[in-house]
Amino acid sequence: MLEVGQPCPQFSTTLDNGDSLTTDQLLGRPFAVFFYPRADTPGCTKESIAFSALKPQFDALGVRVLGASKDPVAKQGKFRDKHSLTVELIADDESDVCEQFGVWQEKSMYGKTYMGVTRSTFLFNANGVLVESWPKVKVDGHPEAVLQAAQSL
Repeated sequence: MLEVGQPCPQFSTTLDNGDSLTTDQLLGRPFAVFFYPRADTPGCTKESIAFSALKPQFDALGVRVLGASKDPVAKQGKFRDKHSLTVELIADDESDVCEQFGVWQEKSMYGKTYMGVTRSTFLFNANGVLVESWPKVKVDGHPEAVLQAAQSL
């Protein structure tokens, strides 16, 4: 997983609306990327709605907020529309953004091991340097903690 002080990995991926996104397009203003296991599941929905509710405050600080999972573009778009999400969503099903950030990890449930996205968030400054990270996030209060950290940028 990325550590504070490291640069954002170089990547090229697709957003929920089909537009492409590269690391270079994020530079020039602070940005936060929150990773969630799967679109339209209870915890992921709650987290994405909470970040969307705080988007005006992030915008006022000049901080771009993106959510990311291994879901395809169509599923991310349906997730966005179903819950009226206002944050941008990265569809990482055909790229390796999750791997580059170190959130694609071995997990276990009911004695079975599998690979999955570990809920994590990364906050970068305008130069693309990681200033704070939250590994293994618990949803309640998390978007507010990221906003509070963004206020210090």
